Amino acid sequence: MEPSPEQSPHHAYPDHWEADVVLRDGGTARIRPITTDDAERLVSFYEQVSDESKYYRFFAPYPRLSDRDVHRFTHHDYVDRVGLAVTIGGEFIGTVRYDRINDQGRPASAPADEAEVAFLVQDAHQGRGVASALLEHIAAVARERGIRRFAAEVLPANNKMIKVFRDAGYTQRRSFEDGSVHLTLDLEPTEKSLAVQRGREQRAEARSVQRLLAPGSVAVIGTGRTPGGVGRTVLRNLLAAGFTGRTYAVNRAFDEGLATLDGVPAHRSLGEIDEQVDLAVIAVPAHRVPEAVADCGEHGVQGLVVLSAGYAERGSAGRELQRELVRQARSYGMRIIGPNAFGIINTAESVRLNASLAPESPARGRIGLFTQSGAIGIALLSGLHRRGAGLSSFISAGNRADVSGNDFLQYSFEDQDTDVALLYLESLGNPRKFTRLARRTAAVKPVVVVKGARHSGTNPPGHAVPVSRIPDATVSALMRQAGVIRVDTVTEMVDAGLLLAGQPLPAGPRVAILGNSESLGLLTYDACLAEGLRPRPPRDLTTAASPQDFRDALAEALADGTCDAVIVTAIPWVGENGEAETGDGEVLAAALRGAAAGGPAKPVAVVHVEIGGLAEALAAASSTAAPRTRPTTLAAQPSGPPAATTAPTPTEPATVEAAGTAGTAGTEEAAGAAGTEEAEGTEPPARPGRIPAYPAAERAVRALAEAVKYAQWRRQAATPGKVPEFLDETTDEPGAAALIETLLGAAPDPRGRPLTHDEARELLGRYGIPVRPTLPAPDPGAAVAAAARLGYPVALKTTAPHLRHRADLGGVRLDLTDEDALRRAYAEVTELLGKPAELLPVVQSMAPRGVDTVVRASIDAAAGAVLSFGLAGAPSELLGDTAHRLVPATDRDAAELIRSIKAAPVLFGWRGSAPVDTPAMEELLLRLSRLVDDHPEVVSVALEPVVVAPQGLTVLGASVRLAPPPPRGDLGPRRLPNY
Repeated sequence: MEPSPEQSPHHAYPDHWEADVVLRDGGTARIRPITTDDAERLVSFYEQVSDESKYYRFFAPYPRLSDRDVHRFTHHDYVDRVGLAVTIGGEFIGTVRYDRINDQGRPASAPADEAEVAFLVQDAHQGRGVASALLEHIAAVARERGIRRFAAEVLPANNKMIKVFRDAGYTQRRSFEDGSVHLTLDLEPTEKSLAVQRGREQRAEARSVQRLLAPGSVAVIGTGRTPGGVGRTVLRNLLAAGFTGRTYAVNRAFDEGLATLDGVPAHRSLGEIDEQVDLAVIAVPAHRVPEAVADCGEHGVQGLVVLSAGYAERGSAGRELQRELVRQARSYGMRIIGPNAFGIINTAESVRLNASLAPESPARGRIGLFTQSGAIGIALLSGLHRRGAGLSSFISAGNRADVSGNDFLQYSFEDQDTDVALLYLESLGNPRKFTRLARRTAAVKPVVVVKGARHSGTNPPGHAVPVSRIPDATVSALMRQAGVIRVDTVTEMVDAGLLLAGQPLPAGPRVAILGNSESLGLLTYDACLAEGLRPRPPRDLTTAASPQDFRDALAEALADGTCDAVIVTAIPWVGENGEAETGDGEVLAAALRGAAAGGPAKPVAVVHVEIGGLAEALAAASSTAAPRTRPTTLAAQPSGPPAATTAPTPTEPATVEAAGTAGTAGTEEAAGAAGTEEAEGTEPPARPGRIPAYPAAERAVRALAEAVKYAQWRRQAATPGKVPEFLDETTDEPGAAALIETLLGAAPDPRGRPLTHDEARELLGRYGIPVRPTLPAPDPGAAVAAAARLGYPVALKTTAPHLRHRADLGGVRLDLTDEDALRRAYAEVTELLGKPAELLPVVQSMAPRGVDTVVRASIDAAAGAVLSFGLAGAPSELLGDTAHRLVPATDRDAAELIRSIKAAPVLFGWRGSAPVDTPAMEELLLRLSRLVDDHPEVVSVALEPVVVAPQGLTVLGASVRLAPPPPRGDLGPRRLPNY
């Protein structure tokens, strides 16, 4: 909303202060600056506030605002006097205002750094977190305007407002003066205030998704009058799933006399419905969607699923329609799934929602699924159904204009019905936030991700988000640092999900292999080695093995303390007449189930050859209960195994019920609570689960390998790394900040500037990173003088960009022990490569022999600060053997960074060489991480080469680039993204 012309022209309307926020109950609201055009809104808002709330605000009866009050509260300079309002449907529901004051409490201007703050929230909206959201945003505004403290006078009886200040997490002081509580808040963010903010964000966003997935009533807008069509299909699916709430069919084209459609009430508009509608599924052409959204907003609908297409996937015009759709929905406090969505599903017995185009609701299970592609969603639902697996929830977000994978993670973290979260993502709207949320969720339950559009360098149609410039391999490494299980295909995602949802986490990489096929066992053994597991020699039970032999061998393997997981390989039995015997699949499934139930909680997977209906037998063995109209998993029906689902095809894995195996995320209580045994790295109590079966050894082994790596990450995450204290004693953060300010200047170039060699040395030295000096050598005499100054032996190097770090081209000469050797080398280099003015030669003293490495840190607009390590030259440049971690890095991150490259053995005494000083390298990594974390103006650093010797290391080259710090939206007040 733009200001009227009468406002001060030199204080432009700060539109960057506008923000959409999610409130405590999951509804949305808009926060924006108050303008002179808001007089009527302010008066109307004040009339709806109770006398008690007015008394708390003004410390006296104050029934109405005078004209002078209205003028004062709507005229701001956006510097010394600022007012923000929270709006829903364009009307105020809360306000906050600050006035800058001096030491005597009188109105003041900068450089005064204190302001008086006051809030007022409509009584009907108190308890929704309105004041807390306003405090976050007004504090950010105040910091931007140079205000460091808020002062507030609160009546002792105003407990709600006192609690808002107390719970904010800021450093505060309190006193009691003249009958009121005087509060002073320091506005510098603290670890506690950031934790409070993120905790509120998590609860609010989780609640916003929960409102969409568990509505009390659903209206399908655009339900066709005749069978077929999108709207009518969704209505049919809602009814077929047995939705427990109220359902309505809405179409403005219905005949006035039409009372019901498919057995549910039929209406021409939402206004005709007498009861509250929680969720609206919109299935009308795009040009009619705004009308439907307005109808929903005016009648209190809480959320929308927009199936309609014709938005950002159609180009720039459609993208603007999509943005307007989001603005319109949020203005009414509604969140959106879509547009161009496939729909949502919640299999909870108390909900049974299938508001999607999926013709059959999946069985109830422990897997939550989020996808940005309708086609991928269809494939995943079908595949899970064929494998006998169920879901807890499903969201197909389409263009993902509002509700995103981040929101799904917030919901999955709290959802006690979800043990594993599977996500198919084509873009990451806020990678920093995704990493933070994934790390927290992965600490209590697995998160498995497939990232589409990995190599296109652009976003898929409809996804207007920042494009990351870092390689896909780096994105994968950063996800793994956060505990995310990243796989390449949706098949691998389902394979891993089935194992993680039905089996306990392995305690280590030791794998027992047993079965009745020596060849299949050897294939499994080879696959284990290829995936970095430690398989024991396969145990061949021979083709004559009976199901009882399988049971005994599995029980023995599970009881073996040197075994962490078991893979069972099976081929069908062949009778004397050469034909496969029937019924063996069911018998084998029962035998494996019995062994798993009686043994220690270890993961078990089955690899089977699809011959003679073996897969069908395995799938049929997944249940001994009577068939049910709605298949449910054991978690939903504790009295017995669920009914069998459709048998898998010969190319898909089946599952076998195993009473007594342990779940990955633990019991419902453990899954929803941080700080239990799970948070300490121990495994939860056993609960019934499924034994997954796979048609190929490599698929089963790959899924198990992902579980092993995830289990190891979880154990390590229980005791997180830390930044050593020595960094605080040997770093000069204020000195570095002053130097950076000087180097950037008063009006820095937004593109930034590279530092000279001496400038880089000085800045890095402030953080205890010494760089060996180099001296220019424009001619042989200068080279000799430089060597005399530095001391022999020396190195002669060319620094021209096309020759930098290219010893293979002859531009580097080492171990020059005297003047004659130096002059000869100078003559050879210039004769071979060109004139000194082109080569830019330098002289540098020799460093102790060691392994050449390269260390880098850079700021990616989407992913944030990234620390990288590799061996210099071909390993990192040609083969891409580089490891990455997010900044800030801990001591554990630094140690893992060094050890995670493929060429790491070179550092640890490979082929009889002397091990190098890896602790010194870890310290260097931590120092560089600290530098870029403390100073976001340092947008890139490259230390190359770093020679790591058996004792110590030497940084021979360094390049640093400074630029104005990029925005850090993840550290500001809560706000929904605008794509």
